[in-house]
Amino acid sequence: MRATDTLRQSVQSDWDAATDHPFCKALADGSLPLDKMRWYLVQDYKFVDQFVRLLATTIAHAPTLADRVPAAQFLALVTSTENTYFLRSLDALEVSENDRNVPAAPATRAFQDLMTEARTSGRYEQMLAVLVVAEWSYLTWADRYTTYDADLPFWFAEWIDLHTGKGFESVVAYLREQLDSIWVELSDQQQADATAMFQRAVSYERAFFDAAYSVGHKD
Repeated sequence: MRATDTLRQSVQSDWDAATDHPFCKALADGSLPLDKMRWYLVQDYKFVDQFVRLLATTIAHAPTLADRVPAAQFLALVTSTENTYFLRSLDALEVSENDRNVPAAPATRAFQDLMTEARTSGRYEQMLAVLVVAEWSYLTWADRYTTYDADLPFWFAEWIDLHTGKGFESVVAYLREQLDSIWVELSDQQQADATAMFQRAVSYERAFFDAAYSVGHKD
């Protein structure tokens, strides 16, 4: 079994909860309340800076130029098409500058800190562990909803589009292959550290969707 499959199975309950989340279902069928989507976009956009830094550092740690090129191409996509999607969506949903600049929520901060920890670890496998979770989990949930209604607003539809299709599938395949290929060369401690990073990333993804879906709920 591939190392990345074993890692996913080690935290299957959280993985299933994150990738089959009510938030994602409501986003895909257009029933998600806009206050939840606004919160989600504002908070998710706060990941972009740390994500770009993590991905750039991962590129620098890749063993060869051939290993760097796919990640560099993905970095270009994140800083262009995906970045523009956020700005267009926040404008269309009339999110004010004050609302865009609110502090990171606890669930957001947890994942930001994890990305920083992975980036500053100096360990390629730890960086990959976080990136694999971030992209593979999104491909998993978004791939369920590629046949969305043609009238779905772009702030929902394009978020699905960004995380599906052959291009994004190739990104996930590349990241998984990178981690799989170095796994057997790692020491037991290095594998344990990367496993912990992967498991925390999945739990934080689930917590972030939980936080977004709870916006506006009354106990």
